[in-house]
Amino acid sequence: MTIAEFNTCVDLYADGLYRFILKNVKDEDKARDIVQDTYEKLWLKVSDLESTNAKSYMFTAAYRTMIDYIRRDKKFSPIEKTLEHTYSRTVQPDLKQTLELGLSRLPEIQRNVLLLRDYEGYNYEQIGEITGLNESQVKVYIYRARIAMKDYLVSLENVI
Repeated sequence: MTIAEFNTCVDLYADGLYRFILKNVKDEDKARDIVQDTYEKLWLKVSDLESTNAKSYMFTAAYRTMIDYIRRDKKFSPIEKTLEHTYSRTVQPDLKQTLELGLSRLPEIQRNVLLLRDYEGYNYEQIGEITGLNESQVKVYIYRARIAMKDYLVSLENVI
């Protein structure tokens, strides 16, 4: 990959990459850090990659970097914040907030594959490459995530 192709990749995919990471970590600063780390990793591999594989490599690297950040944060998260998040119940009249709350209740892998499929528009094979899962596992996780979201969204407490 040439430097011009690298710059083109940054221009084309930075927004989508940032949106995907931000949906998962819900912290703008951490999302920016993860995207920056991803582009640093891409820059270090710029001579080894072809421009046709750059998008897949970036999302894979971003996904793995995000997992590392999440694991690191879980080790050091204060118990009060965890309890507050677990036991807080507020009325969510806004659909966007309701959807985000439903997404946050999904297991991490289900949330990630669902966002990659429905929000970013990747096919099953590409999601498998990004997450390291095989295609059938991706389909199962997406199915389970959609069922969980449906159950959450149609429950009476979330409709009112």
